[in-house]
Amino acid sequence: MKRYATTLSLLFIIGVVYWSFYDAMPHTFTKENAPENTFAAERALILVRAMSQQPHYVGSEAHEDVKEYLLSELEKLGLETRVQEGYTAGNWGNLSKASNIMARIKGSRDGNALMLLSHYDSSPHSSFGASDAGSGVATILEGIRAYLAENKTPHNDIIILLSDGEELGLNGARLFVNRHPWAKDVKLVLNFEARGSGGPSFMLLETNGGNSRLIKEFSKAGPRYPVSNSFMYSVYKMLPNDTDLTVFREDGDIDGFNFAFIDDHYDYHTALDTEQRLDRNTLQHQGSYLMPLLHYFSDADISNLKSNQDQVFFDGPFSSFFSYPFSWIWPMIIIAAILFVILVVYGIRKKKIVVRELLLGMIPFTVSFLLCGLLGYFCWPLLKKGYPHYADILHGFTYNGYYYIAAFTAFSTAICFFLYHKFRYLQPVNLVVFPVFVWIAICALLGHYLKGASFFIIPVFAALLSLLLLIRQEKPNLLLMAILAFPAIWIFAPFIQMFPVGLGLKMMIASTLFTVLLFGLLVPVFGFYRQQNKLALFAGVLTIALLITAHTQSGFTEDRPKPDSLLYVLDTDTGKASWATYDKVPDKWTSAYIGEDKQKPGGALTTIASKYNTGFSYTSAAPLKDIAVPRIEIIRDTLMGTERELEICIIPQRNVSRLEVFTNTEKIISCNVNGVDLSEEYLQNPERGNRLFSHYISANTYTEIILRVPAAETPELILYEASNDLLENLLFTIPPRPGNHIPMPFVLNDAIVVKKTVTFGESE
Repeated sequence: MKRYATTLSLLFIIGVVYWSFYDAMPHTFTKENAPENTFAAERALILVRAMSQQPHYVGSEAHEDVKEYLLSELEKLGLETRVQEGYTAGNWGNLSKASNIMARIKGSRDGNALMLLSHYDSSPHSSFGASDAGSGVATILEGIRAYLAENKTPHNDIIILLSDGEELGLNGARLFVNRHPWAKDVKLVLNFEARGSGGPSFMLLETNGGNSRLIKEFSKAGPRYPVSNSFMYSVYKMLPNDTDLTVFREDGDIDGFNFAFIDDHYDYHTALDTEQRLDRNTLQHQGSYLMPLLHYFSDADISNLKSNQDQVFFDGPFSSFFSYPFSWIWPMIIIAAILFVILVVYGIRKKKIVVRELLLGMIPFTVSFLLCGLLGYFCWPLLKKGYPHYADILHGFTYNGYYYIAAFTAFSTAICFFLYHKFRYLQPVNLVVFPVFVWIAICALLGHYLKGASFFIIPVFAALLSLLLLIRQEKPNLLLMAILAFPAIWIFAPFIQMFPVGLGLKMMIASTLFTVLLFGLLVPVFGFYRQQNKLALFAGVLTIALLITAHTQSGFTEDRPKPDSLLYVLDTDTGKASWATYDKVPDKWTSAYIGEDKQKPGGALTTIASKYNTGFSYTSAAPLKDIAVPRIEIIRDTLMGTERELEICIIPQRNVSRLEVFTNTEKIISCNVNGVDLSEEYLQNPERGNRLFSHYISANTYTEIILRVPAAETPELILYEASNDLLENLLFTIPPRPGNHIPMPFVLNDAIVVKKTVTFGESE
């Protein structure tokens, strides 16, 4: 057995890494012929397919078709449906008319309601919306169908809300929470979302108070594959990303759970978000959350899930879910620190820990940490330098991104093995002390700044036990030492992949640093390996193989199409027209219009709003076309003491989908658009710049603005009216994109834009 101890321990470690990913989600999905009271991913997929035939963003014809389809599906279930319509603008300055789809199952008790929530609009303008969030809508409809098949009456009411305008600024959710009478009955929300097209679905909370009651009730419901931890929850709260559930928390003080998957992030908001690319097992995972939670919370007491206490929580193997109160954080850290000091003193007295060797043992870990940190930090800039076209993937996760994560993880592992091999003359016990000390210091910092990550202390206790064995035994059982490393591998290995997938390859530094930190906790095993140099070589060769594979898949194909963009911009103020693109590396299709005379844009052409603050990369002169200009009606220009009030109506003269309005006015007292007041929070936000608002237009309606500014102001409104018909408009002869191209997401694209400035004279 001892002869094969190294091999067995290494195989065990590799096996646990694999298991930590494999155990996160189902690996089969239920077929269409499953029992009626069972959630079947294949049945839900029929709904996804029907919803995602075309992009169905707000204002598109397909959007209305999807709405009617969903109403009919709810009616097939025997539910009475309602539609709530109204304008909202939210905190992003994005105005739209939302059409929320609702149904309600009456419970045996009065008052309290469980809400099932997802949105049915797709992202403008090319996404088919299969995953985001057709999968969420289908999960709810299939789950409700299975629930109703049991012919049972819930204790609590069940409200189904398929919201509209989520992609524009959570507009439908805001409309419901602030204006619908049912909102006051909602005590808990289950929201289903997506930020990719596959992988496990993560549970994230939304609450204004403590999470203690929510976590306890979630555990009681017993979902089969719970994937969540309070570290992700803490990071999520720090990010600017919001879901519909955020509105319920902020505007209604209503708690809830988000369930969202993020793998295959390159499909997010693109023309690749189709039913064919949606992972069936991921859809099953969404159902595995919904069904137990629906059965549990439809009958549970949800009248008061509030708490002033927080829990640290994380998932474990075999669908286990662990939690403990924040009050345990510092006692656990202090106990770990005390045990560490006792063990170090004990080791010195036993002459197993030698101070000189301990200090030398700090070198490989410190150098590995610094080198791998630099490697991760410069990863994305170096990749973009070597492959400039990556810059056109705006969210920063390339089609071959998984190979890069594996390559840089392997390279970090190679660095660790190489450096520790250089210090192989040191006893492993002296190599372990510093990594454990670093982990305790990290946990202390997390206990103060990021309490949700405090479960990181659990692998540290296992490492302290390993340290004790190293002090007491000259050659401990390597398989036992590998087993003691199980908590560290289980908890940290998934994070190595998660951050660059969800946030882009610019977050590769998280992967490389987590690799070093995990390696440090595995030193009680790896420190006894005699062939560390060969493992370093193997990891290095693996790195090269992965980078070569990534290189062979760095180009664009029909399965991995290039995002590109083209717009026609008519400036009615100057009487000139331009082609414009967001492409950093224009391809042949775009270059036919953005030719050799291309130039960097200046002035007004840099202002059109987009996600990630992306501006035009190049413009080029274009022929003038007879594009209808919006009609401007100045209804009122009135002085009211120290204020000036303007009322203006903008009426489209062609079929348009979006109106952007900018202003030179530094101070805005108030702004009302189509009866909706833009929030003071938004108007006073310095990040708004000179943007006033965006109107995502339905039914080619007008835009009416009532603007109040100081009397001394001479305001100017710069209008950009856009239609997404550049490729179909008969005034142009633009060929279809090649098969290996797709419209660039997150920006205004395939658009005919008309710019017009409205200037108001000095007040009299």
